[in-house]
Parts: sequence; C-alpha cells; structure tokens
Amino acid sequence: MRIGCPVWSCDDWSEIVYPARTAKSDKLAWYSSMFNTVEGNNSFYAIPSEDHALRWARTAAEGFQFCMKFPREISHERSLIGADAATDDFLRVLYVLAEHDRAGPAFLQLGPDFSPRQFAALEAYLRGLPTDLGWAVEVRHFDWFDSGPNEARLLELLKELNIDQCLFDSRPLYQSPPDDEIERASQGRKPKSPLRRNVTAKRPMLRIVGRNRMELVHSFIDDWLPTLKQWIDQGLEPIVFTHAPDDRFAPEFARELWSRFLALEAPNSKTFDDLPRPPAKPQQLGFAFD
Repeated sequence: MRIGCPVWSCDDWSEIVYPARTAKSDKLAWYSSMFNTVEGNNSFYAIPSEDHALRWARTAAEGFQFCMKFPREISHERSLIGADAATDDFLRVLYVLAEHDRAGPAFLQLGPDFSPRQFAALEAYLRGLPTDLGWAVEVRHFDWFDSGPNEARLLELLKELNIDQCLFDSRPLYQSPPDDEIERASQGRKPKSPLRRNVTAKRPMLRIVGRNRMELVHSFIDDWLPTLKQWIDQGLEPIVFTHAPDDRFAPEFARELWSRFLALEAPNSKTFDDLPRPPAKPQQLGFAFD
C-alpha cells in the first residue's frame, strides 16, 4: 500500500516532515523519506519541464512514486478534445519519471461538467494513451454514478483498458458544519461525489478529504480499513491520498490511517508514532509499507 499527501512542500510541516528552515529545494528529499508517494497537483496548473521531472526523480527516495495529475488544459479547458500537444508534453514528463522508476499512476480528474454524454471523447482519449504507463480516472458529474448504464459503461471501459478508477470520499469533510474559515472554503469547493469502492485494475486509488480535527476522521478511517485490507489480501496495491482542508494536517491524517491499519493488520508492528522525528539529514524512516 502507498500513502501520501497532496503536496510535498508545505511550510507548516516544519518539525513534522522536515526540520525548521529546510530549503524548498530539499523538502522533497525529506518528504520522500517519510512517505512513498505524492499526489502531484502541481502538474494540474502547469506542465513541469523535463528538467524539473529529472531533478525530482533523482531527489526522491528509492521506491518513491509520483502520481501526477493531468493538466487542467487537457481535462477541464479542452475536455479531452484537441489536447494532443499538451498530452505529448505531459507524457514526456511522465516518461522521465518512469525511466527512473518514480512514476505511479497519473490520474485524470474530469471536471464537474464532464458528463456521460461525452463518453465518446473519454473513450477515444483513454484508448490513445500509451499502455506502458499507469493511469487512473476520477469522474465528478453525478450522472456517472447512476448505478445503471452510465456507470456500467465507464467501469467496463476502465477494466478493458486496465485503468484504475480514482475514488473520492468527502464524507468526513461534510459530516458537520465547518469549524473554521478554511473548512468553510473547502466545503464550498469540494464535490459530494457518491461513495464507491470499485476496483477496475490493480492499483485502486483513494482520495479522502478529512477535517482539521483528526478525531472527526477516525470513524471514516475505520470504515475504510477492511476494504484496504481486502484489496491487499487480493494482491492489489492501493494508493491512498489524505487531504485536509488545511494542508498542515494532511501528514497527521496519513499517520492516523497508517497506525490504525497496522493495529488491524499487524498489532505488534511499529506505528507511525514510533518513527523518529526529522533526523539530521534525510533518510528512510520506515514508513514504506514493506
């Protein structure tokens, strides 16, 4: 299993993921010593250069994987139509990561207005992607979740192409009114996608949005633990990204999920809280889910 956060650089993670005053250029090394994946949101806003990708690949710890997000130019602005140039640029970045064994499944998050009426565009785009890289797809329009022909058609396509469905769980976020303005903004921005636990390939991807107070997330973590254990027992390789309205709490969310998973799976194993705090220099901290 892989667990990570939506970013690898956050100023509020001092003394949590990296020492105080760590240079921005060094934060990836620290982050990848604690986590074994990251949700690469930066590529959603702008396609990074190949030089940047090479630097990331060489900096990240052994075994680490980047799950880069498709650029919004492709997914939201062009809705997968006429996006060949941007796709080629994005693929070049992914292949740099793949050449250094640092590429996890890249995920295509479709916009809230991208409906089943655009299935032909989605099918054509996915069939045009190379098969030697990993992919995941997240849909948001509610018509995809009809428990009927639209959803069945999507799942059939993903299974045929060996593409994972990116599952989204925002139940923790919306369980109660917001506690602060950051949570209020997050509730106004994040979708209330119907919960699914579909498996369409080998690496089911889960993005779960919590709260800034971890005690509000515990029951939702416990709800997912049997599913994660079942997936692993079936030989699947789940990928989990822990979000919080305030990014400062994302590592704590990941720590809580991992510790509770170990308590279920291997009660005598070392928990996240047993791991050392940021040492004198980046090193593997044992949070590698071996």
